Amino acid sequence: MSDPVLRVTKGDPTPEELAALLAVVTARSTAAPAESATTTDRASDWATYWRNHTRPLHPGPGRWRASGHP
Repeated sequence: MSDPVLRVTKGDPTPEELAALLAVVTARSTAAPAESATTTDRASDWATYWRNHTRPLHPGPGRWRASGHP
């Protein structure tokens, strides 16, 4: 005989309470897993890198020239 899947370690549940617990656990284990995001739903790794590593803009005279220099 195999080991029980669930074991009551504290308290004295009624048969109805155990049945309710078993129904919830069974429903959760057979539920469809949540759909994960596909690769088309998120930005590419390259786009994410540049989104996080751009310098702030500093407007002013001649700043467009300076924007090309580090």
